[in-house]
Amino acid sequence: MLEYRNVHKSFDAGAGPLPVIKDFTMTIREGEFIVLLGPSGCGKSTLLRITAGLEPTSMGEVLIGGRPPDLRRRHRLGFVFQEPALMPWRDLVSNVTLGLEIRGVPKAERERQAGELLGLLGLKGFERYYPHQVSGGMKHRVAIARAYIVDPIILLMDEPFVALDAQTRESLQRDLQDLWQRRKKTVIFVTHNLEEAILLGTRIVVLSSRPATVLLDCKVELPMPRDPVSREFVALRQELRGLLV
Repeated sequence: MLEYRNVHKSFDAGAGPLPVIKDFTMTIREGEFIVLLGPSGCGKSTLLRITAGLEPTSMGEVLIGGRPPDLRRRHRLGFVFQEPALMPWRDLVSNVTLGLEIRGVPKAERERQAGELLGLLGLKGFERYYPHQVSGGMKHRVAIARAYIVDPIILLMDEPFVALDAQTRESLQRDLQDLWQRRKKTVIFVTHNLEEAILLGTRIVVLSSRPATVLLDCKVELPMPRDPVSREFVALRQELRGLLV
């Protein structure tokens, strides 16, 4: 379980503190796919960085499994950024296995796990290719596999598909959904794309403009895979758009 308790975050803006997150409280249960939806610059990415221990809170705390913030780093957290950030001198399978290599997992076992994940993400046969030899969409699939292979308790995803063309983005959304349904990891996914939020999330949390507060926290009851032209999908999209206008 992941808990945010009265989290506040401000940055020093020179002329005084700039509030970014205000009194954010939320509980996330194991296996949920949470989508943080809100306008650009509202603090979504900052909240992920706080969760990962990359930013301190100004007030409040984040607990994982009931443990205080100073113990968070002992837990396994996966992070997928907007850019894949692959190591160009390592082939795809070696990029995926880096976390297991650091942990001392034997090569045969880590390559077995990487091969399984790459296969699930449509990259079977590309294991020995290098990043410069594959497309942007393939690189993002490798980044997802790299985050999953360390068996994270929580997977944080910061607009990972934002720079991709529509067709590649839709393909990756399907692959991510399939992988989540197989592995049921707890995911916190940041986006400002309404359709992406509804396609992927089991629960959508809508944030206000800065300083971010919760405008809506709703479960998405639609069965997967979701049909963007269904009456229920369109109705939810209109409701969310009304909050963000």
